[in-house]
Amino acid sequence: MLTRFFLLVALAVTPMAAALAQPLQSGDVIRVAIWREPTLNGDFPIDERGMVQLPMLGLRAVTTQPWTDVRDALLAEYRRQLRAEPIALTPLRRIYVLGAVEKPGVYMMDPTFELRGIVSMAGGATMEGSLDHVRILRDGATVAKDLSLTQTAIDVGVRSGDQIFVDRRSWVDRNSALLLSSFLSLAGVVAILVRR
Repeated sequence: MLTRFFLLVALAVTPMAAALAQPLQSGDVIRVAIWREPTLNGDFPIDERGMVQLPMLGLRAVTTQPWTDVRDALLAEYRRQLRAEPIALTPLRRIYVLGAVEKPGVYMMDPTFELRGIVSMAGGATMEGSLDHVRILRDGATVAKDLSLTQTAIDVGVRSGDQIFVDRRSWVDRNSALLLSSFLSLAGVVAILVRR
């Protein structure tokens, strides 16, 4: 019994558990995919009251509980009315992709996406962008930095409203060709002056 308690505590503090426990927010979306029921499938936004209008189920409050609890309750309701399997409910979290990306803005993100997929939704990094320096900002503070683009959003604990920020490369990195050509030119001038 004690071992199970410590296992539950360990799971509760992992980024994945924290991301799954995070309630949805207004502006997020629930994606419904029900096999052999195309008229019930779609992306359903959560309004400013924290409510979502779902096919067959009607209006439901979904921002007051952790996503896992909401998902389990909605799946149980769908399974009472349908015999279809499988039924997939996916939370799409509203995030900002900012910094040195081609199309900064607000995007709907499946938490199972890798960070490189999220950055690519924003058109990828600009010529000045550094994919080695990606940060997550929450409420104006950096909560994670220098992330690997192969990590999923759920692994690093991305929440609704977070900012995924691609930093600019350093001045030296951005101007290395100019510095090299300047150095070679200077070396050529010095070589000519030394010969004289």
